[in-house]
Amino acid sequence: MANVLSGHLTHDDIFLTTDEVLEYLQVNLRTVYRLIKAGKIPAVRVGRQWRFRKRDIDAWLDGQRATPAVPQSAHSSTPPSQSQAQRGCYRVLVVDDESSIREMLSKTLAMAEYEVDTAPDAVAALNMLRLSHANYNLLIADLKMPGMDGLTMIRQVKQLRSGLPVIIITGFSTESSAIEAVNLGVSAYLTKPFAIPQVLAAAAKAMGVTAA
Repeated sequence: MANVLSGHLTHDDIFLTTDEVLEYLQVNLRTVYRLIKAGKIPAVRVGRQWRFRKRDIDAWLDGQRATPAVPQSAHSSTPPSQSQAQRGCYRVLVVDDESSIREMLSKTLAMAEYEVDTAPDAVAALNMLRLSHANYNLLIADLKMPGMDGLTMIRQVKQLRSGLPVIIITGFSTESSAIEAVNLGVSAYLTKPFAIPQVLAAAAKAMGVTAA
């Protein structure tokens, strides 16, 4: 097992079991083992079990979010290469008024080696998209948010970035909203509660890459 740390457990550290890491990161066991072997998540062997320092996992996630994106034209609809995605160069903007959903999606997408930014509402998201350096490759947006709703935001997004793929997530799906979303050209329409593999598969399909 490459790059696995050995060491002593101290009272100053919070250690997670493998099951706790799976729940914390919302990924499967295969992904965790792949990251251990790659040396991306340091692990401590305790008997026949693995233990993971929570601060190491959080530090790695923070490093993934801080990875600079490869600049692209603001109106380009051509996806980067798969090798770019593996270096964290696909950039995703997650918009949801629920902090727990934003955090869960951020951690999940970071584990799949995407760079992730989040916004708590549509106005903040539009401001981020208007920035000259905000070269996002995918927008994931909640349908129902205080103030401007997701569909209204998407109509404005299409004026700013006509080729930007969009995934809708919602806990309040209706036939009319689904039809309008399709008419707006969204790449996927996911209803809560959704499974993590659904999100990763939809994101990969929207950007034209292989899911992690």
